Amino acid sequence: MSQPDALVTGDAVVLELRLAKLASRGLALGIDLAVQLTVLLVGVLVVGGLLGSADAALAAAAGLTFYVAVIVGYPVAMETTTRGRSLGKLALGLRVVREDGGPVRFRHAFVRALLGVVEIWLSFGSIALIASLASPQGRRLGDYLAGTLVVRERVPVAGHAVVPMPPPLAGWAAGLDLSRLPDDLALAARQFLTRAGELSPAAREDMGTRIATAVAAVTAPAPPPGTPPWAFLAAVLAERRRRELARMGVPAYGAPPPRYGAPPPPYAAPPPPYAAPPPPVEPPPGPASEVPPGPFAPPG
Repeated sequence: MSQPDALVTGDAVVLELRLAKLASRGLALGIDLAVQLTVLLVGVLVVGGLLGSADAALAAAAGLTFYVAVIVGYPVAMETTTRGRSLGKLALGLRVVREDGGPVRFRHAFVRALLGVVEIWLSFGSIALIASLASPQGRRLGDYLAGTLVVRERVPVAGHAVVPMPPPLAGWAAGLDLSRLPDDLALAARQFLTRAGELSPAAREDMGTRIATAVAAVTAPAPPPGTPPWAFLAAVLAERRRRELARMGVPAYGAPPPRYGAPPPPYAAPPPPYAAPPPPVEPPPGPASEVPPGPFAPPG
Protein backbone atom coordinates (compact mmCIF):
# COMPACT_ATOMS: atom_id res chain seq x y z
CA MET A 1 0.00 0.00 0.00
CA SER A 2 2.96 2.31 0.09
CA GLN A 3 3.33 2.42 -3.68
CA PRO A 4 2.05 5.54 -5.40
CA ASP A 5 -1.10 5.27 -7.52
CA ALA A 6 -1.62 7.32 -10.67
CA LEU A 7 -4.84 9.32 -10.51
CA VAL A 8 -6.36 11.88 -12.87
CA THR A 9 -7.38 15.15 -11.23
CA GLY A 10 -10.15 17.46 -12.33
CA ASP A 11 -7.67 19.43 -14.42
CA ALA A 12 -6.65 16.23 -16.26
CA VAL A 13 -3.20 16.08 -14.65
CA VAL A 14 -1.96 12.61 -13.81
CA LEU A 15 -0.68 12.65 -10.24
CA GLU A 16 1.01 9.98 -8.24
CA LEU A 17 -0.54 9.84 -4.79
CA ARG A 18 1.26 8.00 -2.05
CA LEU A 19 -1.38 5.99 -0.24
CA ALA A 20 -1.41 6.06 3.54
CA LYS A 21 -0.16 2.92 5.23
CA LEU A 22 -2.43 0.95 7.53
CA ALA A 23 -0.24 1.78 10.54
CA SER A 24 -0.47 5.55 10.01
CA ARG A 25 -4.20 5.35 9.35
CA GLY A 26 -4.68 3.32 12.52
CA LEU A 27 -2.69 5.80 14.59
CA ALA A 28 -4.65 8.72 13.15
CA LEU A 29 -7.89 6.89 13.93
CA GLY A 30 -6.68 6.25 17.47
CA ILE A 31 -6.12 9.99 17.98
CA ASP A 32 -9.59 10.79 16.66
CA LEU A 33 -11.21 8.11 18.84
CA ALA A 34 -9.39 9.45 21.91
CA VAL A 35 -10.70 12.94 21.17
CA GLN A 36 -14.24 11.68 20.64
CA LEU A 37 -14.24 9.52 23.77
CA THR A 38 -12.95 12.43 25.83
CA VAL A 39 -15.68 14.70 24.49
CA LEU A 40 -18.27 11.99 25.14
CA LEU A 41 -17.12 11.52 28.72
CA VAL A 42 -17.15 15.24 29.47
CA GLY A 43 -20.49 15.63 27.69
CA VAL A 44 -22.11 12.82 29.67
CA LEU A 45 -21.04 14.44 32.93
CA VAL A 46 -22.28 17.86 31.83
CA VAL A 47 -25.56 16.65 30.36
CA GLY A 48 -26.15 14.38 33.35
CA GLY A 49 -25.60 17.27 35.74
CA LEU A 50 -27.88 19.63 33.83
CA LEU A 51 -30.68 17.12 33.22
CA GLY A 52 -30.35 15.02 36.37
CA SER A 53 -33.73 16.09 37.66
CA ALA A 54 -35.42 16.30 34.27
CA ASP A 55 -37.76 13.80 32.66
CA ALA A 56 -36.08 10.49 31.79
CA ALA A 57 -37.23 10.63 28.16
CA LEU A 58 -35.83 14.14 27.76
CA ALA A 59 -32.52 13.10 29.26
CA ALA A 60 -32.33 10.06 26.97
CA ALA A 61 -33.12 12.15 23.89
CA ALA A 62 -30.49 14.74 24.83
CA GLY A 63 -27.90 12.03 25.43
CA LEU A 64 -28.62 10.33 22.09
CA THR A 65 -28.40 13.65 20.23
CA PHE A 66 -25.09 14.43 21.85
CA TYR A 67 -23.76 10.95 21.05
CA VAL A 68 -24.69 11.23 17.35
CA ALA A 69 -23.19 14.73 17.18
CA VAL A 70 -19.85 13.46 18.47
CA ILE A 71 -19.71 10.14 16.62
CA VAL A 72 -21.00 11.36 13.24
CA GLY A 73 -20.84 15.14 13.44
CA TYR A 74 -17.19 15.38 14.44
CA PRO A 75 -15.68 13.56 11.42
CA VAL A 76 -18.15 15.15 9.01
CA ALA A 77 -17.45 18.69 10.25
CA MET A 78 -13.68 18.21 10.38
CA GLU A 79 -13.27 16.56 6.98
CA THR A 80 -15.63 19.02 5.29
CA THR A 81 -14.11 22.21 6.70
CA THR A 82 -10.48 21.08 6.39
CA ARG A 83 -10.93 19.33 3.02
CA GLY A 84 -10.25 15.80 4.13
CA ARG A 85 -8.47 16.13 7.45
CA SER A 86 -9.34 15.33 11.04
CA LEU A 87 -7.23 16.00 14.11
CA GLY A 88 -5.63 12.58 13.79
CA LYS A 89 -4.93 13.02 10.09
CA LEU A 90 -3.52 16.49 10.71
CA ALA A 91 -1.11 15.01 13.23
CA LEU A 92 0.00 12.22 10.87
CA GLY A 93 0.05 14.26 7.66
CA LEU A 94 -2.81 12.36 6.02
CA ARG A 95 -5.74 13.55 3.98
CA VAL A 96 -8.93 12.05 2.53
CA VAL A 97 -9.28 12.76 -1.20
CA ARG A 98 -11.66 11.70 -3.93
CA GLU A 99 -10.74 8.88 -6.28
CA ASP A 100 -9.76 11.49 -8.91
CA GLY A 101 -7.44 13.21 -6.41
CA GLY A 102 -9.76 16.17 -5.74
CA PRO A 103 -10.83 17.46 -2.32
CA VAL A 104 -13.73 15.78 -0.53
CA ARG A 105 -17.01 17.52 0.13
CA PHE A 106 -19.83 17.15 2.64
CA ARG A 107 -21.43 14.11 1.00
CA HIS A 108 -18.14 12.19 0.95
CA ALA A 109 -17.47 12.93 4.62
CA PHE A 110 -21.07 12.11 5.58
CA VAL A 111 -21.00 8.69 3.89
CA ARG A 112 -17.66 7.84 5.49
CA ALA A 113 -18.90 8.86 8.93
CA LEU A 114 -22.14 6.87 8.65
CA LEU A 115 -20.31 3.71 7.63
CA GLY A 116 -17.78 4.40 10.37
CA VAL A 117 -20.48 3.89 12.99
CA VAL A 118 -20.73 0.24 11.92
CA GLU A 119 -17.16 -0.35 10.73
CA ILE A 120 -15.39 1.25 13.70
CA TRP A 121 -17.70 1.78 16.65
CA LEU A 122 -20.13 -1.15 16.59
CA SER A 123 -17.58 -3.72 15.41
CA PHE A 124 -14.68 -2.28 17.42
CA GLY A 125 -12.80 -1.60 14.19
CA SER A 126 -12.74 -5.21 13.01
CA ILE A 127 -14.77 -4.58 9.83
CA ALA A 128 -12.63 -1.60 8.86
CA LEU A 129 -9.45 -3.60 9.52
CA ILE A 130 -10.56 -6.57 7.40
CA ALA A 131 -11.71 -4.33 4.55
CA SER A 132 -8.45 -2.36 4.57
CA LEU A 133 -6.35 -5.52 4.55
CA ALA A 134 -8.39 -6.94 1.66
CA SER A 135 -8.17 -3.73 -0.40
CA PRO A 136 -5.03 -3.13 -2.50
CA GLN A 137 -5.43 0.58 -1.75
CA GLY A 138 -6.15 0.13 1.96
CA ARG A 139 -9.73 1.38 1.66
CA ARG A 140 -12.47 0.58 4.14
CA LEU A 141 -16.13 0.16 3.18
CA GLY A 142 -16.86 3.81 3.80
CA ASP A 143 -14.14 4.77 1.32
CA TYR A 144 -15.62 2.50 -1.35
CA LEU A 145 -19.13 3.89 -0.96
CA ALA A 146 -17.94 7.50 -0.75
CA GLY A 147 -15.43 7.13 -3.57
CA THR A 148 -12.46 8.29 -1.47
CA LEU A 149 -8.89 7.38 -0.58
CA VAL A 150 -6.68 8.23 2.38
CA VAL A 151 -3.29 9.47 1.20
CA ARG A 152 -0.24 11.20 2.51
CA GLU A 153 -0.12 14.89 1.70
CA ARG A 154 -0.72 15.09 -2.02
CA VAL A 155 2.42 15.93 -3.99
CA PRO A 156 2.61 15.92 -7.79
CA VAL A 157 5.34 13.46 -8.77
CA ALA A 158 6.54 13.01 -12.33
CA GLY A 159 3.35 14.58 -13.66
CA HIS A 160 2.80 16.24 -17.01
CA ALA A 161 3.64 19.85 -17.74
CA VAL A 162 0.97 22.43 -16.96
CA VAL A 163 -0.81 23.81 -20.04
CA PRO A 164 -0.59 27.64 -19.93
CA MET A 165 -3.54 29.95 -20.49
CA PRO A 166 -3.41 31.82 -23.83
CA PRO A 167 -3.58 35.46 -22.62
CA PRO A 168 -6.12 36.65 -25.24
CA LEU A 169 -8.57 33.95 -24.08
CA ALA A 170 -8.25 34.46 -20.31
CA GLY A 171 -11.25 36.79 -20.05
CA TRP A 172 -13.47 34.54 -22.16
CA ALA A 173 -12.39 31.41 -20.25
CA ALA A 174 -13.34 32.95 -16.89
CA GLY A 175 -17.03 32.65 -17.83
CA LEU A 176 -16.89 29.10 -19.17
CA ASP A 177 -19.39 26.49 -18.04
CA LEU A 178 -17.24 23.39 -17.52
CA SER A 179 -19.71 21.33 -15.50
CA ARG A 180 -20.39 18.90 -18.37
CA LEU A 181 -16.76 18.37 -19.40
CA PRO A 182 -15.80 14.77 -18.48
CA ASP A 183 -12.37 13.89 -17.17
CA ASP A 184 -11.57 11.48 -19.99
CA LEU A 185 -12.20 14.14 -22.64
CA ALA A 186 -10.10 16.68 -20.73
CA LEU A 187 -7.32 14.12 -20.48
CA ALA A 188 -7.51 13.47 -24.22
CA ALA A 189 -7.16 17.21 -24.84
CA ARG A 190 -4.13 17.41 -22.57
CA GLN A 191 -2.46 14.44 -24.22
CA PHE A 192 -3.06 16.00 -27.63
CA LEU A 193 -1.47 19.30 -26.60
CA THR A 194 1.57 17.68 -25.04
CA ARG A 195 2.15 15.40 -28.05
CA ALA A 196 1.17 17.82 -30.81
CA GLY A 197 4.80 18.58 -31.65
CA GLU A 198 5.34 14.90 -32.51
CA LEU A 199 2.45 14.77 -35.03
CA SER A 200 2.47 15.67 -38.68
CA PRO A 201 0.71 18.96 -39.55
CA ALA A 202 -2.20 17.13 -41.19
CA ALA A 203 -2.68 14.71 -38.29
CA ARG A 204 -2.30 17.54 -35.78
CA GLU A 205 -4.95 19.65 -37.50
CA ASP A 206 -7.38 16.76 -37.89
CA MET A 207 -7.01 15.48 -34.32
CA GLY A 208 -7.10 18.98 -32.83
CA THR A 209 -10.27 19.84 -34.72
CA ARG A 210 -12.01 16.66 -33.63
CA ILE A 211 -11.10 17.04 -29.94
CA ALA A 212 -11.91 20.76 -29.93
CA THR A 213 -15.32 20.07 -31.51
CA ALA A 214 -16.08 17.46 -28.87
CA VAL A 215 -15.02 19.84 -26.05
CA ALA A 216 -17.00 22.72 -27.55
CA ALA A 217 -20.12 20.52 -27.55
CA VAL A 218 -20.04 20.24 -23.72
CA THR A 219 -18.83 23.75 -22.84
CA ALA A 220 -20.33 27.21 -23.20
CA PRO A 221 -20.07 29.90 -24.45
CA ALA A 222 -18.48 29.22 -27.82
CA PRO A 223 -14.90 30.45 -28.32
CA PRO A 224 -14.24 33.76 -30.09
CA PRO A 225 -14.35 33.52 -33.91
CA GLY A 226 -11.08 32.46 -35.46
CA THR A 227 -9.74 30.74 -32.32
CA PRO A 228 -7.42 27.87 -33.32
CA PRO A 229 -8.32 24.47 -31.84
CA TRP A 230 -5.08 24.26 -29.84
CA ALA A 231 -5.69 27.67 -28.23
CA PHE A 232 -9.29 26.76 -27.36
CA LEU A 233 -8.21 23.49 -25.73
CA ALA A 234 -5.37 25.16 -23.83
CA ALA A 235 -7.75 27.83 -22.47
CA VAL A 236 -10.29 25.22 -21.34
CA LEU A 237 -7.69 23.09 -19.54
CA ALA A 238 -5.97 26.08 -17.94
CA GLU A 239 -9.29 27.47 -16.65
CA ARG A 240 -10.32 24.06 -15.34
CA ARG A 241 -7.05 23.76 -13.51
CA ARG A 242 -7.37 27.28 -12.09
CA ARG A 243 -10.79 26.51 -10.62
CA GLU A 244 -9.64 23.19 -9.15
CA LEU A 245 -6.66 24.87 -7.49
CA ALA A 246 -8.88 27.70 -6.24
CA ARG A 247 -11.13 25.16 -4.48
CA MET A 248 -8.02 23.75 -2.84
CA GLY A 249 -6.74 27.18 -1.79
CA VAL A 250 -3.71 27.07 -4.11
CA PRO A 251 -2.64 30.18 -6.09
CA ALA A 252 -4.15 30.00 -9.55
CA TYR A 253 -1.44 30.69 -12.11
CA GLY A 254 1.70 30.42 -10.06
CA ALA A 255 4.80 28.72 -11.39
CA PRO A 256 4.41 24.93 -11.44
CA PRO A 257 6.52 22.92 -9.01
CA PRO A 258 9.84 21.84 -10.49
CA ARG A 259 8.89 18.15 -10.22
CA TYR A 260 6.11 18.55 -12.75
CA GLY A 261 8.66 17.88 -15.48
CA ALA A 262 9.86 19.63 -18.63
CA PRO A 263 8.10 22.70 -20.07
CA PRO A 264 5.30 22.06 -22.59
CA PRO A 265 6.32 21.55 -26.23
CA PRO A 266 6.47 24.56 -28.57
CA TYR A 267 3.05 23.79 -30.02
CA ALA A 268 1.42 24.32 -26.60
CA ALA A 269 2.89 27.84 -26.38
CA PRO A 270 0.67 30.64 -27.75
CA PRO A 271 2.02 31.56 -31.22
CA PRO A 272 0.66 34.89 -32.53
CA PRO A 273 -1.62 35.88 -34.06
CA TYR A 274 -4.53 34.40 -32.09
CA ALA A 275 -7.20 35.95 -34.26
CA ALA A 276 -5.97 34.29 -37.47
CA PRO A 277 -8.57 31.77 -38.69
CA PRO A 278 -7.48 28.15 -38.89
CA PRO A 279 -6.68 26.78 -42.37
CA PRO A 280 -9.39 24.80 -44.14
CA VAL A 281 -9.56 21.18 -43.05
CA GLU A 282 -10.70 18.43 -45.38
CA PRO A 283 -13.51 16.32 -43.90
CA PRO A 284 -12.31 12.92 -42.69
CA PRO A 285 -13.36 9.81 -44.62
CA GLY A 286 -16.62 8.22 -43.62
CA PRO A 287 -20.12 9.52 -42.96
CA ALA A 288 -20.39 13.19 -42.09
CA SER A 289 -22.29 12.31 -38.91
CA GLU A 290 -19.03 11.11 -37.34
CA VAL A 291 -17.99 14.73 -36.72
CA PRO A 292 -20.54 16.62 -34.56
CA PRO A 293 -21.39 20.17 -35.65
CA GLY A 294 -19.61 22.92 -33.77
CA PRO A 295 -17.26 25.88 -34.17
CA PHE A 296 -14.37 23.58 -35.12
CA ALA A 297 -16.22 21.21 -37.45
CA PRO A 298 -14.64 21.10 -40.94
CA PRO A 299 -16.72 22.75 -43.67
CA GLY A 300 -19.10 20.45 -45.52
